[in-house]
Amino acid sequence: MSLKRLTVAIMVSICAFVASATAQKNEVSGVIGRQFISDQVVPTSTSSDNLMRFGNGLSFEGNFARRVMDAQIFAVSVEVPVVFNIDEDVHTHNNPVSPGFRATFVTPAARLNLFSNTAVSPWVSVGGGFGYFSGSATQFQPKTGTTTGIFQIGGGLDVAFFRKFSLRGELRDFWSGVPKLNVTTNQSRQHNLFVGGGIVWHFGH
Repeated sequence: MSLKRLTVAIMVSICAFVASATAQKNEVSGVIGRQFISDQVVPTSTSSDNLMRFGNGLSFEGNFARRVMDAQIFAVSVEVPVVFNIDEDVHTHNNPVSPGFRATFVTPAARLNLFSNTAVSPWVSVGGGFGYFSGSATQFQPKTGTTTGIFQIGGGLDVAFFRKFSLRGELRDFWSGVPKLNVTTNQSRQHNLFVGGGIVWHFGH
């Protein structure tokens, strides 16, 4: 057997092994990361520093997806990412801050994976749903709740590493309304950027 044929045979064997490990109909994933929100201007502030700043809230994502189309080069899945920001700190120059707020985002989406049956698969996701903010900007105000519509767009990379498991790195932007924080800013909507990494379990045929 020539070197060229041997190389082709090895590559086909590797691709077949990877495909058997990753070409499953369903998947469940868990991701941990941080959320990033841009500073917002407080127009009523008389301070030289009139910005409301956000911390980098520790966040968790759980996701269930089902593949609905599988071609040679790409695959399409329906997914339901649910993201919990458990502690988003808020700070202004002259307002003390207590716990800040918490946020939950639920955004059903369509996801397109390229090279879905290989060891490395980049993907993009687009969807929409709703979010809920709970919290207060200052320690002297009561907590409030806000429900908002959300548009979600994201991208990431899945890398197969052991049988039915893959590693995932991702970036998702949840474009939402603003939480009621007893502070009025110049924004009516905000980008909540979630950056994280985790693990994916593929199962079912």
